[in-house]
Amino acid sequence: MDKADSVRLLVVDDEPHIADLVATVARYEGWQAVTAGTGQAAVKEAIDFHPDIVVLDLMLPDIDGFSVLDRLRESGTMVPVVFLTARDGTADRVAGLTRGGDDYLVKPFSVEELMARLRAVLRRSTGPAWQRSVLKVGDLALDEDTREVRRGSRTVTLTPTEYELLRYLMRRSPAVLTKAQILDHVWEYDFGGRSNVVELVVSHLRRKLDDGEEPLIHTVRGVGYVLRQASP
Repeated sequence: MDKADSVRLLVVDDEPHIADLVATVARYEGWQAVTAGTGQAAVKEAIDFHPDIVVLDLMLPDIDGFSVLDRLRESGTMVPVVFLTARDGTADRVAGLTRGGDDYLVKPFSVEELMARLRAVLRRSTGPAWQRSVLKVGDLALDEDTREVRRGSRTVTLTPTEYELLRYLMRRSPAVLTKAQILDHVWEYDFGGRSNVVELVVSHLRRKLDDGEEPLIHTVRGVGYVLRQASP
């Protein structure tokens, strides 16, 4: 892989041995990798390095990982973020995904699993060229070439995970998809049966898509979700 074409990874962790381990494994895969030990340094590296994906610890010595993510999103970047942290509470997982994170892995962790999750998130954020097209349901359009999503005349900004979930719902519309199907397709690995993650991302996606307009994502109780235009 040419250096210009390799994945650019930013690893943010205040434990140097963890940051260096992840960066070393990534470089072995042919990626470019830099590390940061504080939240402030992470924000600066994100500006200077322009990473394709970020591994982000929550517990940092200055500002926490949530604040780092907020600053990245406020700057306009939708770079995929995978949290890597010792905080394993459900509230932290929910907060991480709600605020724009794309995955959440708890320490102690397997480097192999982390790399698999990073590759899965990257696949969701890029996608193979042969799948590209414009998907439409009602006044909702998703351009797989430009990755632009529009609801009528309004542009909708999505995280990579939200984008992949929406694309899956649109491709299968008007079929009803179970939470298990969505987990298997969007996350591409065993998420420990946490179907509440699907509920969380669907809820966040609904808020962005609807914004006072006619709902397009519908819950089929006891089954799952379907994206379809409301009946007249």
